[in-house]
Amino acid sequence: MSEHQDASGTPDAPDEDVIELATKIFDLARQGETETLTAYLDAGVPANLTNDRGDTLVMLAAYHGHAATVTALLARGAEADRANDRGQTPLAGAVFKGEEAVIRALLAGGADPTAGTPSAVDTARMFAKADLLELFGAE
Repeated sequence: MSEHQDASGTPDAPDEDVIELATKIFDLARQGETETLTAYLDAGVPANLTNDRGDTLVMLAAYHGHAATVTALLARGAEADRANDRGQTPLAGAVFKGEEAVIRALLAGGADPTAGTPSAVDTARMFAKADLLELFGAE
């Protein structure tokens, strides 16, 4: 019997307290509650925690326009280019949403404008964002 099965060999149901905490942490990223979120990370919550769609905390903070939260997550080891289940990266999401401060935070954290599907470069082309294409070093 593994630690993930009960005595009958059936996999354990997810713990409601764990689900509630994870939901709270994802909400903190969406809301840009940097101080509270980083306290959880500093206490051991993984910086690359993902939800059921593969969205990381960075993805949620980036998509909702929270550059300071993105910077704090990257400083604690979160991956700048980790794609969700649809192949989208935080940088492409920030380009889509027009979040320039987040774009700059992600680039400063090492994000690759060519990563993901569509990439940030592809997204900038799609929306004719010549300034971003120049920032990414793309034509």
